[in-house]
Amino acid sequence: MKRKALFIGGTGTISTAITTALASSPEWELTLLNRGNRNGILPENVRTIKADIADEASAQRLLEGSRWDCVCDFIGFVKPQVERDWRLFRGNTGQYIYISSASAYQKPCMSPFISEGTPLANPYWQYSRDKIVCEDFLMEKYRSDGFPVTIVRPSHTYDNRSVPLGVHGNKGSFQVLRRMMDGKPVIIHGDGTTQWTLTHNADFAKGFIGLMGNPLAIGNAFQITSDQTLTWNQIYGIIADVLGVELKPYYVSSSFLADVGPYDFRGGLIGDKACTVLFDNSKVKRAVPGFQATIRAEQGLRDTIENILAHPELQVPDPEFDAWCDRVIAALEAAKATLTR
Repeated sequence: MKRKALFIGGTGTISTAITTALASSPEWELTLLNRGNRNGILPENVRTIKADIADEASAQRLLEGSRWDCVCDFIGFVKPQVERDWRLFRGNTGQYIYISSASAYQKPCMSPFISEGTPLANPYWQYSRDKIVCEDFLMEKYRSDGFPVTIVRPSHTYDNRSVPLGVHGNKGSFQVLRRMMDGKPVIIHGDGTTQWTLTHNADFAKGFIGLMGNPLAIGNAFQITSDQTLTWNQIYGIIADVLGVELKPYYVSSSFLADVGPYDFRGGLIGDKACTVLFDNSKVKRAVPGFQATIRAEQGLRDTIENILAHPELQVPDPEFDAWCDRVIAALEAAKATLTR
């Protein structure tokens, strides 16, 4: 008999790959609870419950009498949401998996080597602090009530719909690709030499599915990332090579970007991507024997860029961000000219 899984969400960057993989699994029967906005991309054999989980009373009626082997929440960001999940699923699930974030790890980094034992503290990003509060609540419920929680901390996981970058606008990363193709300079935070880890969602899915229904995962936190680390210069260089253009980097300090940008660079850069991080994935590999991220950034980025260029609907322009980049570069060039007279 197949085990039963319920995903809250299930159609995002991280969860789509897991949903797709589980749809063909002989072990799991998958149900998604969401508002149905993107369910057209789902495999045919995935059952759906159309509901807004924020309407707790309605969700409770729809879920009444159900028993799950695993419940996974992909859209829980603040404490009231996980408190709601605890009320809905205590006593009727064998495991509850919460998606946290590796950005919750200590900033500034005391060491670039990151494991699940690295302290959680991020004064730069509210998003990360909220994730920490959610983790604390759930782990307290595990300790006091035996609530079967597993924490998963992804870091910069991507799919074939968007290129992962450090500096981009509110409409995604395509405008950076557009600047490269137009021969314009692109802003890279710092001097581009800090190291970063990109993880393809298909690799993430393998580790995640291995934790589902896994007794070794209960009461534990796991990070799931690639073992490949690259400098930001290398990441942008790969993208330029795939596009067949010359990379024209323009280096700007992360703190300056955070001070002048209308975007959340304080959290996204100083509290995350500006730091060198080297992830130790030995814990998830012990719990999921055989897990290995196999999609290297060179191939994953190529596949992503080729998919974006083949699908115009993924090529979302961001003229405001483009103009902002031009203003930042012009201002700094003017400052250089003044100081070197």
